[in-house]
Amino acid sequence: MSDPIRVGIIGAVKRGGSFVRALRAHPQAELVALCDIQEEKLREAADDLHLSLTFTSDETMLDSGEIDAVVVATPMPLHVPQSVMALEQGIHVLSEVPAGVSYEQCRELVRAAKRSSATYMMAENYTYMRPNVIVKEIARRGLFGEMYFGEGAYIHELKGLNEITTWRRRWQTGVNGNTYITHSLGPVLQWMDQRVTAVLCAGSGHHYTDPRGDRYELEDTVETLCRLSGGGLARIRLDMLSDRPHNMTWYALQGTDGAYEAGRNRDEPGQIWLRSRSEEPAWEPIEDLAEQFLPEKWLNPPEEALQAGHGGGDYWEIHDFVDAIVSGSAPPIGIHEALDMTLAGLASQQSIAERGQWVAVEDSRTW
Repeated sequence: MSDPIRVGIIGAVKRGGSFVRALRAHPQAELVALCDIQEEKLREAADDLHLSLTFTSDETMLDSGEIDAVVVATPMPLHVPQSVMALEQGIHVLSEVPAGVSYEQCRELVRAAKRSSATYMMAENYTYMRPNVIVKEIARRGLFGEMYFGEGAYIHELKGLNEITTWRRRWQTGVNGNTYITHSLGPVLQWMDQRVTAVLCAGSGHHYTDPRGDRYELEDTVETLCRLSGGGLARIRLDMLSDRPHNMTWYALQGTDGAYEAGRNRDEPGQIWLRSRSEEPAWEPIEDLAEQFLPEKWLNPPEEALQAGHGGGDYWEIHDFVDAIVSGSAPPIGIHEALDMTLAGLASQQSIAERGQWVAVEDSRTW
């Protein structure tokens, strides 16, 4: 493609701003338009970026003919309506997580993606964090042996953030179950190369109220057990309410020939054991394997990647999205991978409502 891909951002004032640096760094992309309902802040953002195209209506931007691709960085319930609107016009979509907030929404999204000639990708940035990329490559080479257990946890107290981004109070802490599963589940599914077939979800009860004195519908900690298509098991924890330090990137992986555990805090390095490196089980820092297993682009990343949020994830997911459009290849988190990471969370809401019953998770490939 000789002409750059013209990209617009919906939800540009807050979360969407995280994608600006990466879009401007990619030689085959051009950020041309911003859209947000906060008109004054939108103008300020556009002025800072020297952009003349701004919209306060998503529909107007998508109808303008000015963009080839869009980043959907809006609250969770808007991801599907805006993505579908774009796909129906042949506009490529990079959507924030999760893919949708209901089975009905997810079915609508799959129908739109199948009908459209445009690319759909979900922006699950935790799969791009440096330790997760190292583990993914080690797993791809088969060095964990047969992988049978994975673990992820997103422990991020955000009661105050609920009051600032008020949609969270409804869609993240106003529903019981694993309402924000993709950050924890996404890397595990990529490592184990399996999908979730059934979930069992249980919670620890309610111990906190919001500033109005209302009890959060979400229990303080919810645990979701996931049966996987290859016979494996995953354990996914969500805690967005407990008063405690954050730990948003806890992961573990167990196979017949190796094991991995992330650091228990930001300053503690992850550790790994591989039988191919030590017959007797003994931990070594995951970073010791970076030179051997990181993709070349990660060993010498551009400055924009080093400065990007989520461990570089906000940069590399844009990189992969644009490259998929240019090459016509499948993105790493296309429509079905996005639904693999999303539907388990929706099924967990049914499971916890049914007092921890196992609930089957549908496969969007059969829809």
